[in-house]
Amino acid sequence: MRTLLTLILDGDFESGFHATLEIRQGNIHSPSQSRTQGRLSANGNILNRYRDWQRLYLSLEMLFRALTANPEQITNSSQGKEAFTAFRKAADVFQETLNDWLNNCVDFRGIRDKLLQSQKKFQLLLQTNNSWLRRFPWELWDVLVQAEAEFALSAIEYDSPNNFNLFSTPKGKVKILAILGEGTDIDRDADKQILDNLAVKAGAEITWREQPQTSDLNEQLWQQGWDILFFAGHSGTSESGKRGEIQLNEREKLTIADLRFALKKAIAKGLQLAIFNSCDGLGLAHQLATEPDLYLSQVIVMREKVPDPISPKFLSYFLEAYIRGESLNSAVAEARQKLHGWEQNYPCASWLPVVCQNPTVQPPTWQELRYGRQDKSPWYLPRQVVLTSFLVTVLLMVVRHFGVLQPWELQMYDRFMRWRSDEGMDSRLLVVELTEADFDYQDEQGMERKWSLADNALSQLLAKLEVHQPRAIGLDIYRDFPVSPENRDLARRLAQTDNFFAVCQGNDPTVNHPGIAPPPEVPQQRLGFSDMVEDADGILRRHLWYATFNSDSPCLTEGSLSLQLALHYLAAEEIQPEVVEDELHLGAVRLKSLKSYAGNYSELDGYQMLLNYRTQGKVAQTVTLQEVLEGNVNPDWIKNRIVLIGVTAPSIQDDFRTPFSQQSDEIMRGVFVHGQMVSQIISAVLDGRKLLWVWSIWGEFFWIWIWGIAGGFLVLVSDRLLYWVGGGILAIAVLGGICFLLFLQGWWVPLVPSGLVFVGTGGIVGDIRRLG
Repeated sequence: MRTLLTLILDGDFESGFHATLEIRQGNIHSPSQSRTQGRLSANGNILNRYRDWQRLYLSLEMLFRALTANPEQITNSSQGKEAFTAFRKAADVFQETLNDWLNNCVDFRGIRDKLLQSQKKFQLLLQTNNSWLRRFPWELWDVLVQAEAEFALSAIEYDSPNNFNLFSTPKGKVKILAILGEGTDIDRDADKQILDNLAVKAGAEITWREQPQTSDLNEQLWQQGWDILFFAGHSGTSESGKRGEIQLNEREKLTIADLRFALKKAIAKGLQLAIFNSCDGLGLAHQLATEPDLYLSQVIVMREKVPDPISPKFLSYFLEAYIRGESLNSAVAEARQKLHGWEQNYPCASWLPVVCQNPTVQPPTWQELRYGRQDKSPWYLPRQVVLTSFLVTVLLMVVRHFGVLQPWELQMYDRFMRWRSDEGMDSRLLVVELTEADFDYQDEQGMERKWSLADNALSQLLAKLEVHQPRAIGLDIYRDFPVSPENRDLARRLAQTDNFFAVCQGNDPTVNHPGIAPPPEVPQQRLGFSDMVEDADGILRRHLWYATFNSDSPCLTEGSLSLQLALHYLAAEEIQPEVVEDELHLGAVRLKSLKSYAGNYSELDGYQMLLNYRTQGKVAQTVTLQEVLEGNVNPDWIKNRIVLIGVTAPSIQDDFRTPFSQQSDEIMRGVFVHGQMVSQIISAVLDGRKLLWVWSIWGEFFWIWIWGIAGGFLVLVSDRLLYWVGGGILAIAVLGGICFLLFLQGWWVPLVPSGLVFVGTGGIVGDIRRLG
């Protein structure tokens, strides 16, 4: 763990500087382990020596000419040699004076000793507002040279930037806004080439603006989220050292204050680093570090005027190290050391680059800019995925409980129902339908109809059917009135025919429906209720097979018509019902009630299960009443079958919308719905046809949670938004496919909630990764 030392110097050269050294292990947020006080004595001489060096440095104008200048020709001339000799001597004198001041000041020795006792390769952060101390090349101090220490500047007054801990850009790229300012006598194309090469190999997305207008630059800073702001061109610092400006184009010069609000917005959106690869940028860095509402995290500038060939060299060296994985300060230090090799022609080039750092922010690495800052533990983001997906799943389960998702879940249920292959008619059923023609037929035969079916017609129908030995007969026509006195034979048949079952309807106090009484002649054990439960959208998806009605209901039977017919049919197969707790066992099949959390159903009355339609058409062979009475029916269609009698004439309203109706206006008549229900039960028991069930609530919770985890991890492995979108679409398709396959196996599992948690977790984890 690297040691961080913060040296605070407050004062001036006339009266001296109060010094404080704080030592931390780790980063800037670690607690201070020691604090040492000291003082640097007044020393006007060192300031004069630096000014001498600065004057000679700036007088070497050939260093700052365009690339057409030949440094070797200049240094080989007599005038050039004399100038270079004087300059090098001034540099040596300043370096000796700096080391003498820092090493031999008695009141500063305690701090110097602490530095010497520290482990090598520590980082020294100098906090001072003195503009001259900020210009000094502290990297020349032999204590730092021996320790191979990294160096950075900071202001004494600072605050956290309002983008604290924002270390990423979407799409896995580092977004760079690169400004090429007015560039008379300098070569900016070299910088452009270096950054363009960077975009190719290191995952950077660069937006170039060459000599832009202030309005254009302002708009760019406002509209997009940038990680790095780069500037190449002319710049400078005021005499106070606290104000800088850039030459944006031939007519416009800008200070940081001129872009204050745009920069504030850019920093809020994630701007972490500004690189001014231009002359004398300390004033710019000071403003960015101290301007209210800015406090930019990291700024790289040049302390003095920079030779044109040195700028691209530094940029290349720095980016090479930074992209390789070196810390920001280490990369600048490495670039500075490499510049030392150019000092034969460009003396003191290594003195120029410096990092200006906000002490509250740990400098981001290139990888952190690209992918987001991560916890020290490699399990940080995976843990975030698991936690986030869990919380999103819990939230969705709560929302789901209130029925918010029900419309979408039921729509997917209907789609699955329609996508299945049609199983065709059930050969164990026959439907005798009463059509409009059958109404006319009864009237023509002089039969006195009561509603849809005359007593004489029903008596003849039962007699005709009994001859061919049906296994069970179900009358899906209400007869809440007694048989007429002249039809005693019908009354006898209704009372004594053991395989005949009639319907009634229970009352519903919630809608003031009194119910419909059964035929008085039919005993209680051969009655079945005809009540159906439609969803809020009017679709019949559930099968109510057992219920208990109020004692004042005219219909007190507890079994549905479909259950009664199925049980009678299965009894002939020697399959007897067995009640075990809340389940009805029929051989290996268990009929149980649908749970309220399935599809967001709530307050389910009675015992219900999902209606597993076998076909969207007619579930059974059909014949008309007239055909049966006239003997125009194949006897094999009746023998050992369940015969359902019901009305299909349009003038009688007995229509139901089904999952197939959303695709068209197709409806299903009530008698065929009863046939679907009967077929569902006997097909499950005798054929092993799947009933539709749902998992337990915990099973659904973990299923949804797993897909949330998948959505989060997809974000972690996707470098680009396009990859995540493509992978997400594929994953949702896989989810839908798995849910459909499970549906074919008799399991209705949550698709819509799983998809929502998948997308929601992915979005949140993406933000966590972006925000670091």
